[in-house]
Amino acid sequence: MDVFLVPVAPDRYELYCEGADEPAPAVDDAVPHPGVVRRMTLRFREQLAEAERERRRGGPAPGEPRAPLLAHLKARSLRWIAESIAEQRLLWELRGRDRALLVHPDDLSDVQARQVLRRSLQRDWERHRFWLAVDSLCGLGSVLLILLPGPNFIGYYFLFRIVGHFLSVRGARQGISVTTWTLQPSPPLSALRRVVADPPDARAGLVLEVASSLGLEHLASFFQRTAIP
Repeated sequence: MDVFLVPVAPDRYELYCEGADEPAPAVDDAVPHPGVVRRMTLRFREQLAEAERERRRGGPAPGEPRAPLLAHLKARSLRWIAESIAEQRLLWELRGRDRALLVHPDDLSDVQARQVLRRSLQRDWERHRFWLAVDSLCGLGSVLLILLPGPNFIGYYFLFRIVGHFLSVRGARQGISVTTWTLQPSPPLSALRRVVADPPDARAGLVLEVASSLGLEHLASFFQRTAIP
C-alpha cells in the first residue's frame, strides 16, 4: 500500500492514497455480537456501492426527465455521502496492513516524516473515536423512526457514519501500532509545497504534472480542494 504525505500548507500535511472505488470492509470475527456487526457492515457495503455508482453517474443527462422528489433527494444524498467519506478510505485500507510505503516530500527527513505520519494517524484515531461515540448515540435515537412510514434515511445516514468511523478507528490504530512503514522521499511532492500559496488556477498546471509523474489520477483535485493559500 502506497501512502503519500501531501503538503497542503507551509506546515501542514494530509495523508493520501488511491484505492478501489468501492472498498469492501471485512467483518472482524473478534468483535462482540458478530451477527449485528456483519449485518451493519453488509448494509454499509451495499449503500456505499450505490453511493459510488451515483457519484460516477453525476447529475441527470441533458433531456432526461427530472426524477420524483424523493428519488432526487436520495440521489443527491448518495453523491454527497460518497464525496464526504473519501478521506476515510486511507484508514479503511490500512486495516490489516502489516507493511506500507510512505512517500514524503524530499525536503523532510525520514525522522520528520515519521513524526508527521504518527501525529496524523493519532489525530484521526482520536477524532473518529469521538464521532463514533456521538453517532452511535444518535443512531440509537434514529431507531424510533422505524415506526414512521417510508425509508429511514436518517437511520441510514447514521449507519454510514457509525460503520465508517468504526473502520477508521481500526485503520488508524493499525497504522500506529502494527504497520511497518518504509519511507521514500519524493521531489515532486516538495514541488507542491512551493505552490501552496498560489491561486488554484495559477498552480493547476504544475499540480497536474506532479499527479501524472506520481501516477495518481485524483491527486490534483484532492490538492486543489485541501491546499490552503
